[in-house]
Amino acid sequence: MAPSQMIPQHFPSLPQFSHFMKPSRFEGKYRNKFTDAIEFTVRTTANTNIVFFNGKLLACKEDALPYEMDPVTLETIGLYDFNGQLPSLTFTAHPKLDPVTKEFIGFGYEAKGDGTPDICYFSVDPSGKFTDLVWLVSPVVAMIHDFAVLFPLIPHTCDLERMKAGGEHWQWTPDIPLYIGVLPRRGAQSSDIKWFRAPNAFPGHTSNAFEKNGKIFFDLPVGKKNVFFWWPDSQGNAPSPQEVACHLSRFIIDPSSDNLELQPAEILSSEDVEFPRIDERFLSREHNHAFFCLNDVTAPTIWPTVVAKMGGGHPVYNSIGRLNLRTRQFDKYFPGNKHLVQETVFTPRSSGAAEGEGYLLFLVNNYETMLSELHLVDTDDFTRPLAVILLPLRLRQGLHGNWVDDKDLKQARY
Repeated sequence: MAPSQMIPQHFPSLPQFSHFMKPSRFEGKYRNKFTDAIEFTVRTTANTNIVFFNGKLLACKEDALPYEMDPVTLETIGLYDFNGQLPSLTFTAHPKLDPVTKEFIGFGYEAKGDGTPDICYFSVDPSGKFTDLVWLVSPVVAMIHDFAVLFPLIPHTCDLERMKAGGEHWQWTPDIPLYIGVLPRRGAQSSDIKWFRAPNAFPGHTSNAFEKNGKIFFDLPVGKKNVFFWWPDSQGNAPSPQEVACHLSRFIIDPSSDNLELQPAEILSSEDVEFPRIDERFLSREHNHAFFCLNDVTAPTIWPTVVAKMGGGHPVYNSIGRLNLRTRQFDKYFPGNKHLVQETVFTPRSSGAAEGEGYLLFLVNNYETMLSELHLVDTDDFTRPLAVILLPLRLRQGLHGNWVDDKDLKQARY
């Protein structure tokens, strides 16, 4: 296994927190500047994901530009707009890196400000130069948290007047479709996008999308109910955490079709999964293995102990899963009966390893010790961990992370 760099938890230095010991007294509701006690120049917390591209470590949250951090010292450098090339006010927390061309692909939604329907799609070559930039208009102002060089719109919609009245940025809207935007990857114009429609549902994080025989195969967990139940509908209706589940689903899309109504997605697994990851050497190409955070109802989790200590209501995952898409075999790793898992990071055993051959690295919350653990699992053996690192502290729920190889960091240093 090649030596690689572990990135410790670190927060970017943010201007809105620099003058106040307790900034929560001044900042209002989530993504609603109209509820703030004071006006902030930059409101983002840059705490959703961390990505590495062209020698730069970027801390991302989809409501603003990313923050550049020194990849070695983790010192905050400042907001990053790709040397003035990015006109969007926002930047996704889930950009994609093409493993073959090394292009960096991303977008911003509400790209011209809160409540605007504008989407800015862009592609960046390995040297950091923009090669494509396309402005799009969304059919509704909705959340686009993740993408797979396709744009799935979560049916949480934004209304500026609601925000001005002190309401939430997002509201579940059960009477609109699940929109999926399809755009030619290169040389596209705004008019080239097609917004395909599926029945109302909650699209989760994307697993992968690839093209085969002129069709697009798009895999992601999909829930029938509002997974972000803390943002209810206009009547205050929302499911309980126990009612929420997502199943890996596959939409098959014909980008040449004028019929924008999609056939029902194929359910690839009945397991309740989220936070999918793949061997990213196969991003945008046909893949056979997918890894997940899994809510395994058959596992012996002692829920009274866990729930009493975890705090707050959100979907919970007590295991890690791997699905072989060819055989549909589903392997499970269970870390312990008082433990919950966070998102996995996959790294191949070597540069020439077969797809899915390598290691999974992920944080585990231990609710008996109230400390965090780092588990390393060999993908050849899901029955036991290869290593468990007991951390002397409890890390926050971090949502997302990525693997940065030491050879890439060395190139960034010199």
